[in-house]
Amino acid sequence: MMSNTAQKNQNESAERAFLVGMATDRIRKEEARELLDELHGLAQTLGLDIAGEMLIQLRDPTPSLLVGSGKADEIVAAAEEMHADSIIFDHILTPVQQRNWEKLSSKKVYDRAELIIKIFASRALTKEASLQVELAQLQYALPRLAHSYDDLMRQRGGRYGTKGSGEQKIELDRREIERRIHEIQNELEAVRKERAVQRRRRERASVPRAAIVGYTNAGKSSLLNALTAASVRAEDKLFATLDPTTRRLTLTRGQTLLLTDTVGFIRNLPHGLVEAFHSTLEEASQADILIHVADASDSRVDAHIATTIQVLSEIGAQDVPRILVLNKIDLAEPDVVHSFLARYSGSLAVSAKTGEGLDALIEAIQESLTKGMKTYTLRIPHADYWVVSLVMREGTVLDEHSDDTCTWLRCRVPQRMESKILQYIAAEYPEAGETRKTKGE
Repeated sequence: MMSNTAQKNQNESAERAFLVGMATDRIRKEEARELLDELHGLAQTLGLDIAGEMLIQLRDPTPSLLVGSGKADEIVAAAEEMHADSIIFDHILTPVQQRNWEKLSSKKVYDRAELIIKIFASRALTKEASLQVELAQLQYALPRLAHSYDDLMRQRGGRYGTKGSGEQKIELDRREIERRIHEIQNELEAVRKERAVQRRRRERASVPRAAIVGYTNAGKSSLLNALTAASVRAEDKLFATLDPTTRRLTLTRGQTLLLTDTVGFIRNLPHGLVEAFHSTLEEASQADILIHVADASDSRVDAHIATTIQVLSEIGAQDVPRILVLNKIDLAEPDVVHSFLARYSGSLAVSAKTGEGLDALIEAIQESLTKGMKTYTLRIPHADYWVVSLVMREGTVLDEHSDDTCTWLRCRVPQRMESKILQYIAAEYPEAGETRKTKGE
């Protein structure tokens, strides 16, 4: 007799998916192949077994099935032969096309957008991430309600002209979904306000902020862990991290930095998810510096860098200073690393796994933060000694001495601190025992 555990494992066997990639007039065959490989990785991230795949040329899209009937029959036959449970398209399907495919194949059928949403739903850990994922799911599902109740549509009863059971059910569900969407949007607005309060607190402390950005699975979380001795979840999977995680990093000169890991970017990310995770991406647009991480072991690294830069531009972070970091050099051939460094002037090569190059990265971060610093002479009363601590933490002290009433500093500080030291700026920096003069005296 089969044990309960064995039976459970059998019942919960992984879904077998058949993947379909498409080359079009705008997507060349080589790029379509790369996207199909990426779809393969996304499906594996969700825990699906890959039954097979097919790359086709889409010349004249049809409104009913996207492809012609002959090619549709060929795809269904291939999926049947591979004993697939589902068919996943690397192309957006309309609600009508999705329903027609499910009728034709008698299988679950969905597209890249729904696959990514499923991954996000399986990995959301915090309340904010869960709300964002639920919002994306509902916005995706709303226009697809009709095909969910196709059988109910045929049930009609009562007086002539009354709605069928399916039509009544759709309207009820539509109103419920719209109500829930509005409710989630209000909850997210409250979360964003709280995040803004936390951000303002950090700004008042004048602690510089850096955000780690890059294509998904480039090793961003591993780099955060390596730099800060954190324990952020890091896996060799796409979208291993959804929630922004901030840790404190002390630089070599004693300066403090808040370092945030952000959600990974990807080509053809569903628009609803871009909107839903806007608050997560805000960490990048509000940072003083971006650490752009690329994967040395991925042959598509150039395309991934271009995608990341495009997304940064879309969220208004294109002007934030960036350090381009080639990660996972322990998995790449030396000539690949040398070629990358030659193509991208000023980039750095590191390995979050072995620690190679991390000291150079920390030094580069420090140099970037001190770039553009101005030199000031400050006269700080002893009652405001917190300003001295602030300057020592966030700037560079060139000289210091004290008298009975105040501390004198000759220092270099970043522009973000100017408003905090304005009232302490002195006209000259006297030696000990000389007469002190300040602006306005």
